[in-house]
Amino acid sequence: MTVQELPGASYQPTPPPAWRPRTDAAPLLPDAEPHRVLGTPAADRLDPELMHRCYRELVRGRRYNAQATALTKQGRLAVYPSTVGQEACEIAAALVLQEQDWLFPSYRDTLAAVARGLDPVQALTLLRGDWHTGYDPHEHRIAPLCTPLATQLPHAVGLAHAARLKGDDVVALALVGDGGTSEGDFHEALNFAAVWQAPVVFLVQNNGFAISVPLAKQTAAPSLAHKAVGYGMPGRLVDGNDIAAVHEVLSEAMDRARTGGGPTLIEAVTYRMEAHTNADDATRYRGDAEVDAWRDHDPILLLERELTARGLLDDKTVESAKEEAETMAAALRERMNADPVLDPMDLFTHVYAEQTDQLKAQAAQLRAELDAEAAS
Repeated sequence: MTVQELPGASYQPTPPPAWRPRTDAAPLLPDAEPHRVLGTPAADRLDPELMHRCYRELVRGRRYNAQATALTKQGRLAVYPSTVGQEACEIAAALVLQEQDWLFPSYRDTLAAVARGLDPVQALTLLRGDWHTGYDPHEHRIAPLCTPLATQLPHAVGLAHAARLKGDDVVALALVGDGGTSEGDFHEALNFAAVWQAPVVFLVQNNGFAISVPLAKQTAAPSLAHKAVGYGMPGRLVDGNDIAAVHEVLSEAMDRARTGGGPTLIEAVTYRMEAHTNADDATRYRGDAEVDAWRDHDPILLLERELTARGLLDDKTVESAKEEAETMAAALRERMNADPVLDPMDLFTHVYAEQTDQLKAQAAQLRAELDAEAAS
């Protein structure tokens, strides 16, 4: 019988003590406005050396985006998801990682992988259609670029949890777009991460659209960062075009995870200046006025203004950064214009550590067909 059914028992509207929340929700809630550094008094503590590196990487990243987009028009890439306007998130994500840490990127995060040290050609191999992954994930501590939305998030949690159990000093940084937060994998990853207190940081790049679907049609939450409290982890809201702010918030979250504090969900508010991919017509769902309003909040422009005002950026540094970017773009263009030499038998090379009988039979069949073709 329940309390209500017991004769003469008084009704108790309050649940028993076991129901009470395990965590005070208040410290987990994000600030009402995105955290900013550039253009605020907080910019007084900027590290000039770090900001110079950020500036060079931003300029190189913008040129990388432009060159990769051009390669799609030339037929050298099948598709390219540009990160023009989002470079601050990508660069900051790469710079906060220590050598032993892991990056878990989505398909849009090739720039983060390149900033992490990956060869630009290898970063684009998937989008060229040559390999599923054009690099060794273990060598670079970069998981394969993930095309299915949000499936990289549970992988990041699993790796981070395993590292903690082994006592390894490893933090996983998982990148996802606002569209990915509508996937079940997002929920599962955050729930497991919080329960296990896994050393993982989730960075949501909220660029306004899941292809053509605006954020307002995906969620009614006050912000994506507010979703963190439902899982029992801190949520942080940051200006995604302010590279100093993104680097600061990410660094704090990475340090927290590394010292046993568990996961953090960070929402970086940014904007996708170009179309979803070269196959998308963005004019069908947004106007030029909206895009133009974001141009004055360009991540490169924001950093240039701050550094120039503080006497930390001169014409020589600007030109040097542009020259480095052009050198990178020229090398990328030249190497991508060379036709790759592909061996059809590589289809079977990296499917399993030990080939199954079925794969062996398929490989033998293909080998026979290739030999017959060569002999004819």
